[in-house]
Amino acid sequence: MFEAAELGRKISKEDFIAQLPELRTQLLQAQFALSQTNSSVIILISGVDAAGRGEVVSVLNEWLDARGLETFSFDRHSEETNERPFYWKYWRCLPARGRIGIFFGAWYVDPIREMAYQNISTSVMDEGLNRIRRFETMLVEDDTVIIKFWLHLSHKKQIKRLKAMEKDPNALRCVSERDWKHAHLYQEFQQAAERAIRYTDSGVSPWFLVEASDKRYRDLTVGRTVLNAINQCLTRQEQAKTLQSNSDSNTTFNISHNGFEKSPKATLTVLDHMDLTQQLTTEEYKNQLKKYQGKLNRLAWQAHKAKRSTVLVFEGADAGGKGGAIRRMTQAMDARLYRVISTAAPTDEERAHHYLWRFWRHIPLAGNFTLYDRSWYGRVLVERVEGFAQEKEWKRAFLEINNFEEQLVEHGTLVLKFWLHISPEEQLARFKAREEIAHKQHKITEEDWRNRDRWHDYSLAVNDMVARTSTHFAPWTLVAGNDKKFARIQILKTVCEHLERTLKQEPEPA
Repeated sequence: MFEAAELGRKISKEDFIAQLPELRTQLLQAQFALSQTNSSVIILISGVDAAGRGEVVSVLNEWLDARGLETFSFDRHSEETNERPFYWKYWRCLPARGRIGIFFGAWYVDPIREMAYQNISTSVMDEGLNRIRRFETMLVEDDTVIIKFWLHLSHKKQIKRLKAMEKDPNALRCVSERDWKHAHLYQEFQQAAERAIRYTDSGVSPWFLVEASDKRYRDLTVGRTVLNAINQCLTRQEQAKTLQSNSDSNTTFNISHNGFEKSPKATLTVLDHMDLTQQLTTEEYKNQLKKYQGKLNRLAWQAHKAKRSTVLVFEGADAGGKGGAIRRMTQAMDARLYRVISTAAPTDEERAHHYLWRFWRHIPLAGNFTLYDRSWYGRVLVERVEGFAQEKEWKRAFLEINNFEEQLVEHGTLVLKFWLHISPEEQLARFKAREEIAHKQHKITEEDWRNRDRWHDYSLAVNDMVARTSTHFAPWTLVAGNDKKFARIQILKTVCEHLERTLKQEPEPA
């Protein structure tokens, strides 16, 4: 593979000076045009030690407009990153639409290094590479352009450059013990890099091998490749606009139903089989509330001590009782141990990123709780039903969500998801009560009334959601919510039972 990057390609100083002005002009023009689109660009710089990765990043920052790009290095692990899933640090740095992010090595550093050090097997590495492929594909499908560079040097030229850098008092960086260690493991690093490149080189996020022995050739090649990738993105954007315009002009039917069956009697869902008559007396409720809130308080502190995080998702019908259930949870916990994230319509900043970005940002530190009052499931619920997401977007979201939750669980996070269901009759009664009670009037909106007209559409969406995202590692719990007391106790009890199992404790007697 790397033989193609050891051919001795060079650019003379004269040719470099002659070609550079036009290239820089075109790069700036392309960057400005990109800023007017819904696409973002990730430039990933990796390669052999001493191949000039830092120099290439500096050149890109010089040639492009620094106001439209950011550079990130992920070499150092902090406590903040170690206490969250592996990809959290990358998600929080993803460029917004219209912007460029330059990443040093990024998600390839760890698997290549660990394989070269022989700390992991090929099967473990391949599992990590498969996750990388899924991650990159997900970003590309959300209009991110990923340009991956491997800067290559032969072993002989790497040693020569390291020695020259050691002797040069004006070298841009010092040669470290790690550099020499990696040089001695050159063959091992090349084999690991070849495997990584081979497994993750795809049509949607290709690798570009760049011969780095001549700095001028290296820099021009990287610059031209970035320019070509951005221009191709701009061409696709224009073609998509044309297709959309033609589609809109030829569309004469109502697409608001998103292809759902319109007859409420046509399809049974998991919600139709729920027993909504379940209830508790006031005395039973008070006794069990005291019991399970006390248990949750103890378990929350034990989880904090054990550094086991918890993510709780609350979804449900409008007026289903999510807020009340969450309050009974938080009443039992020290405020230092949890955060409640109430998910509303996305802000401009959130719309400028992948829809999962705003949820990754709130992943709790080890030992803490995050409670999501509505969540990433909006993509397959309200965005699907109301037509805010295209069909291809919400259909691929099921896999994206499962991958997201699986990463949380693999990191040691407990993930529990609750759907609070009520009958249409109970919802109507609660809506009317909200209109009549002064301190509840803020809870009812015209949108709530309008959503009642889509009850069956939402039921079908919930059925698909449960069928495709209730997994052994992140199960859904369907809560009968007509009786608020019953629903609150079921949720508290479920959380306590799962925490007990997570902390490997024997459950207390019922």
